[in-house]
Amino acid sequence: MEKLRDSKFRTILTARAGELEALKELAQKDPWKPVCHIHPECGLLNDPNGLAYFNGEYHVFYQWYPFGVIHGMKHWAHVKSGDLVHWKRMPVAIIPTEDYESHGAYSGSALEKDGELLLFYTGNIRYADEARSANLCMARMDKNYGITKAVANPLIEGVPAGYTGHVRDPKIWQDEDGKYCIFLGAQRKNRTGTLLVYESQDALQWKLRGELKTPMINFGYMWECPDYFRLDGRDILLFCPQGLAPAGHDYQNLYNVIYAVGKLDLANLTFETECVRELDKGFDFYAPQTFQDPAGRRLLLGWAGMSETEYPSDKNQWAHCLTLPRQLRLQDGVLRQMPARECQVLRTDCFSLRGCLTGNSVSIANDGNLYELDIDFTDIQSRDIMIELFKSEEERLLLRFDQVNGVVSLDRRSFLNNFTAPVGPVRTALFMPAERLAVKIVVDQSIAEVFINDGTVVFTARVFPQVRSTGIEIRADGNLVFDLAKYKLKRGIL
Repeated sequence: MEKLRDSKFRTILTARAGELEALKELAQKDPWKPVCHIHPECGLLNDPNGLAYFNGEYHVFYQWYPFGVIHGMKHWAHVKSGDLVHWKRMPVAIIPTEDYESHGAYSGSALEKDGELLLFYTGNIRYADEARSANLCMARMDKNYGITKAVANPLIEGVPAGYTGHVRDPKIWQDEDGKYCIFLGAQRKNRTGTLLVYESQDALQWKLRGELKTPMINFGYMWECPDYFRLDGRDILLFCPQGLAPAGHDYQNLYNVIYAVGKLDLANLTFETECVRELDKGFDFYAPQTFQDPAGRRLLLGWAGMSETEYPSDKNQWAHCLTLPRQLRLQDGVLRQMPARECQVLRTDCFSLRGCLTGNSVSIANDGNLYELDIDFTDIQSRDIMIELFKSEEERLLLRFDQVNGVVSLDRRSFLNNFTAPVGPVRTALFMPAERLAVKIVVDQSIAEVFINDGTVVFTARVFPQVRSTGIEIRADGNLVFDLAKYKLKRGIL
């Protein structure tokens, strides 16, 4: 079949003189550009790729289309950090120039081997009749950050029989026996999602073992961005099933992120599940990836954006960012997420306040959209607790705790005058009411990350305030004690 030819499938090597510089200059003037979150200089960012600690530094790669806010020819952009919060932009890591990646270097993961960081990715192929295919590819990064594509590419050419061209996003790891394993997200010919399992002795020659058998049957039409790791003695399978119908407080997003806790048996290609839950209950979270640092922590970054959403930043030719690095912890079958402790380095100018609410409210001055807010509520004798952010006559982001029904909601409906989203303006989740409630909120210009009860419930939301906020307001219809700390934040991305 003839490969699709389209102007959006071009690389930075074909940029006209001054083209990228002009796009970067336009994007840089945008007031909604994050200060602490990894974001593109221009163009569209999506999935985080190849997360790793290598050569004494943290490395984050991400999907990047340079020329606009569409899903065109994907490159791998690259940033690195010595402390997980101050990020330096590096030269573009992977530019899709070969026939086996003719329509983009799609997502993948990384593994350190023999003093190099191996970057496994999907070589995307598109055809004129909308058919597609995919190749498993690999590039090597040495300790001087030189990157070369493997001579043996593609390591796996095409997709196996019985599957559509939607086979992508390799997650690689080395098992206890020294064997290399890959999970690939896949779609069967009958339009149902699954994971394919490959194994190798040398990370170059790969053999298909088959599908991973799980209890999740007919669970969406495509499984993307798989991740696998062990945490606190349990196996964790993380993936993105597309096409789930909303069910109560679950699966309210256009596309959702799921984790399953259980036991992986590679010999029999089974994953026995103890529980299956959503990872993030917010509006703008997808395609997360994890890695382990030298201290043994499991860290995660996700794409803070959502396909088919038009954001105000689009007009300035940039879109999306990544979440803050989050540390994962498994407790009582719940994968808890909190900002990595290094993020505290960004704090400055602390304002603290302790007091009581007795059916009234308290307002806190706020002179910008760049802060961290930590609130502990204790001695709670209130049915309803509300926190209003970006408060003005026209706009607000409302976090509400219904203590009677154990439901927490995040409401951004007032912002939908500013941009369009494919799904509704309110997200809800269940939580366990108690006499103590802990809330952490990080706001960075156009993103808010909300962590409830030590990360038991998490919401990620993109918010684009058009009107200057008059402050933050906390309300309760009964009695409670609150202990509040608010920090300004300083720049982390260079």
